[in-house]
Amino acid sequence: MVPTLSQLSPTGVPLYEQVKRAVLAALAAGEWKQGEAIPPEKLLSERFGVSIGTLRKAIDELVMENILVRHQGRGTFVAIHSQNQHFFKFFRIVRQDGEKAYPATELQRFRHIAASEEVREKLHLSPGSKVFEFVNALSLHGEKVIVDTICVSDVMFRGLTKDQLRDRPSTLYSFYQQMFGINVIATDERVRVAVADADHAVLLNVDEGAPLLELRRVAYSFHQTPVEWRVSKVDTRRYEYIGQEHMLGGQTPYGV
Repeated sequence: MVPTLSQLSPTGVPLYEQVKRAVLAALAAGEWKQGEAIPPEKLLSERFGVSIGTLRKAIDELVMENILVRHQGRGTFVAIHSQNQHFFKFFRIVRQDGEKAYPATELQRFRHIAASEEVREKLHLSPGSKVFEFVNALSLHGEKVIVDTICVSDVMFRGLTKDQLRDRPSTLYSFYQQMFGINVIATDERVRVAVADADHAVLLNVDEGAPLLELRRVAYSFHQTPVEWRVSKVDTRRYEYIGQEHMLGGQTPYGV
């Protein structure tokens, strides 16, 4: 049962923001799937007991955040992750001349393991939880540039296999959406300086101890649900990081 507007929202929150949170809760509950139309504005305004104007303001923000998309004459739909728009919304490594490229990805490792304390904290998992951990090496313009170590809950991604990851035809976040109905809509990414250990030195073709950029990311779905913990090591000799803000709910509650 999707919570009612009054159950979802604290007092003092603007009404349109309460409506927005209620719509996100419905999306998180799977009431409307990717590519499906949400109900007409009149029905939603009646459901939440607000004016069309208030409802429209909430929907407008969700459209601006690419969670919903409007099709003229057809209605408003749950966004489907398109290759270009969605990928470059979250991928922030470019060559120093500004040239963007899709990475070629090679799956290096896939394991089903007990979640570490850090992973449990990032993904809000209970003690004893297990995760799928996989490592990808990413090449840009024919050069190995990034190594991603990624953890996802084995409950949320039940049935995930090495073959699925290796043979996926789309970007990783599109794969999450298409195979598991999980939409990544926001990230909290922190940047650190690191040095290459023996494994990363081999994968990135750098000397052991060479300086690397380390990106630590939590990816969130609807209703502020963490769905992925990722640690990326980046060789910045010819590549650089472009900082961007990815806001969830019109705010930056995760320190983005």
